[in-house]
Amino acid sequence: MAGIFKAYDIRGTYPVELDEKLASRIGGAAVSVLGSKRIVIGRDMRQSGPSIRRALIDAILAAGCDVIDIGEVGTPTLYYAVASLSADAGIMITASHNPARYNGFKLCGRGATPISYDTGISAIEQIATSTAQLPVADVPGKLEERNVIADYHQFLFGLTPKTKAFKVVIDTGNGMMGAVLPNLLAQLPCHVTPLFFEVDGSFPNHEPNPLDPRNMVDLQAKVKEVGADLGIAFDGDGDRAMFVDERGELAPSDQITALLAEEFLAKEPGGTVIYDLRSSWVVRDQILSHGGKPLESRVGHSFIKKSMRQTNAIFAGELSGHFYFRDAFFTDNAELAMLWLLGVLTKRNQPLSQVLKPLACYFATGEVNFVVADKDAVLKKLETAFPGAEVSWLDGITIRLSDWWCNVRPSNTEPVLRLNLEAKTQALRDTMRREVEQLIGGEPATAHH
Repeated sequence: MAGIFKAYDIRGTYPVELDEKLASRIGGAAVSVLGSKRIVIGRDMRQSGPSIRRALIDAILAAGCDVIDIGEVGTPTLYYAVASLSADAGIMITASHNPARYNGFKLCGRGATPISYDTGISAIEQIATSTAQLPVADVPGKLEERNVIADYHQFLFGLTPKTKAFKVVIDTGNGMMGAVLPNLLAQLPCHVTPLFFEVDGSFPNHEPNPLDPRNMVDLQAKVKEVGADLGIAFDGDGDRAMFVDERGELAPSDQITALLAEEFLAKEPGGTVIYDLRSSWVVRDQILSHGGKPLESRVGHSFIKKSMRQTNAIFAGELSGHFYFRDAFFTDNAELAMLWLLGVLTKRNQPLSQVLKPLACYFATGEVNFVVADKDAVLKKLETAFPGAEVSWLDGITIRLSDWWCNVRPSNTEPVLRLNLEAKTQALRDTMRREVEQLIGGEPATAHH
């Protein structure tokens, strides 16, 4: 059972690993671990969502804690609700981009602070998976239902620059953004072509995971077909976005991080910008050249958010399409990333491919996954494979030399090792990729995240 309690969320297949009974115990355990009096609950469109929600809410109310139920929303809306309503905690019922049979919970505390395995999930696991009686209060909590979407969008518009009337294609992959975005888009001058906006937890068109290139094909084709300026794909719960330029080409997320970092540093010179250690060298280069402080982080939203809070960082980006904003309670927000990018394109008055061109100065492999029998043995082997290299163990192993680097890290969610490699020339990238892949061994696997 412990397998569903992960580094930064709870996630498993329904009803095998996660069912109503366990959801109920997680709800009761969350109240006692977090000491909450008021918890905000939101959920995505998964078919198991309504019954999981019921079980979770009933247990929280029984423990004497009030619940504000904000209905079907994206995860960023939940973060906003927790912070703006001054609630003690929030639980989002979602399995993010995972296939339809999954469900789970993302948890946050007061002010939308993330709750990871170390800061609460492990204590919740201990109680939820035990046979101990959960506390039942003399006076049950009260349930309030609230719609926060309109307020939430006003909040986003208050943080972002104006945009001109672009032609945009948006693919929400039948995920939550199909329900949340229309209110936002109605207030933009853009002409939007929607793809798969019908909210459907069986994901009839493709999985809502923009990190897998197969899920981007429809968007790329549609951008070219309608002659759009920009394509945007959201994941299932709306905390990640990936972008496609006017040619239908994928815009790498680290280049988007580098581009937006420049905007934030223009507003706040000397600010700290955080990026995950899989990002291109160009991100660090951009932050330094615009007078900012670059800070490398482990992969994963709870690590980045913690680091942002500690350093008061203005912005952060991850290769997986998570973009984080200090002004949005240090949380990841795909809608904000979209609005900021539209603002940048308005200001620069150039197509996205041109804006990104100077940032495509290194050669990367993207993330390549391998199924291996013994992850630790492979990492140990890599440690000594390149004499003279700088080696870091911040997240998996990172090997750096003057003209190339790679990171190999174990997945938090799957039995795979993930390789990211970059070099100053294409030839060197290809050579080193072959060499490192040989050392890793194992079978190639398809990406998930």
